[in-house]
Amino acid sequence: MSEALLEAKGISHGFEYTLFDDVDFVLKATESAAIVGRSGSGKSTLLHIVSTFLTPNEGSVKLLNKELYALKESEIEEMRRYEIGIIFQFHYLFKGMSAMENVNVATMLSGEEIDENLLEKLEIKEVMDHKIGDLSGGQQQRVSIARVLSKKPRVIFADEPTGNLDKETANLVMDVLLEYTKHNDAALLLVTHDNEMASRCDKTYRLEEKQLKEYA
Repeated sequence: MSEALLEAKGISHGFEYTLFDDVDFVLKATESAAIVGRSGSGKSTLLHIVSTFLTPNEGSVKLLNKELYALKESEIEEMRRYEIGIIFQFHYLFKGMSAMENVNVATMLSGEEIDENLLEKLEIKEVMDHKIGDLSGGQQQRVSIARVLSKKPRVIFADEPTGNLDKETANLVMDVLLEYTKHNDAALLLVTHDNEMASRCDKTYRLEEKQLKEYA
């Protein structure tokens, strides 16, 4: 039986008003899950809570068997560096560096080697010597994904990672993320507006009416 890598219990949060209340879910090793919902429903906020960036108003998060918000900031920083990977819709690459130098930053910090096969699967191996500013938006997004996966994270959090990609490139990215999850005993939590991409995950949840509901 696969171990639970992420457990959320009784998560409630809001700002001027409650976004969601009493949310529970579990994500196990080799599993992928997508969260869909209308804009403003709180999908990204929930992702930020379970991925170390936002303390919930109520509830607890256990990430890699650690009570997340009982950890010291230095322990959370170590987890971000070595054990989790976060993919944003906007890639936050270093514009003055080449694609390879961007990926090297992550591997130097985590102590891992660059995976040449990963670059081939993402179809960016031929552009790794190019400056980031010379790459298309889709190539830049795939470089950012290579940078995250090169750390060999156990849990990947992805916020609209295919939102700015054409359908063919989006499917290529999903292929790589899902294959990585299965082959590395990892887990993937994806937030997306794209129901087709969501359907490729093992589980799909919808955040609506302040509740997180799993699709049958």
